[in-house]
Amino acid sequence: MNKGFSMIEVLVTIVILTTGLLGLAGLQGRASTAQMESYQRSQALILLEDMADRINANRSNAAAYVGALGSGAACPAAGSSVASNDLNQWCNALQGVAEAQSGVGNAGAMIGARGCITQTIAPVSGVASQYLVAVAWQGLNSTAAPSIVCGQNQYGNEALRRVVALPVDIADLN
Repeated sequence: MNKGFSMIEVLVTIVILTTGLLGLAGLQGRASTAQMESYQRSQALILLEDMADRINANRSNAAAYVGALGSGAACPAAGSSVASNDLNQWCNALQGVAEAQSGVGNAGAMIGARGCITQTIAPVSGVASQYLVAVAWQGLNSTAAPSIVCGQNQYGNEALRRVVALPVDIADLN
C-alpha cells in the first residue's frame, strides 16, 4: 500500500513542477515583451529630444520643420538649409538606418516609427510660438489609444499606437 501512495506523490509533484515551469516560461515571454516596449520608448525619447534640440538650435527657421516623416516614406533630401539637413537626418534615424542587419535591413528604430512636428501656437508679436514634436510607433500590447494624432490610423489597431511628444517654445525676442 505504501508503494502506490509514493507513486501518487511523485505524480502530483510532477504536475505541480510542470505547472510552475509553464508559468515561468509565460513570465519570461512577458518580460521579453516589456523589455522590447521599454527599448522602443527609450529610442523614441532620444529621437524626440534630438529634434527638439535641432529646432531650438535653428530658432529663426523653426517653421521649416513642420511636417510628418518616417515609416517607409522616402526621407526628404538633405538640402542647403539647416532645417532640410536636420529633417533628413531625423527621418533616417526614425527609419533605423544607424543600425542595419544584413538580410533584414534597418533595425535601429521602433516598429513603424513616424515623426510629426506641428505648430500649436502661431507666432504673434510679443508672444512665444510653440511647436509640438511627436514620435509615434507600434507597440506590442494593447493599451489606451493616445490623444495625440501623430501616426493615427497607421497601425491597424489604435490601441497598439504609442506616442511621445514634447512642446518646443520659441520666444519672440524683438
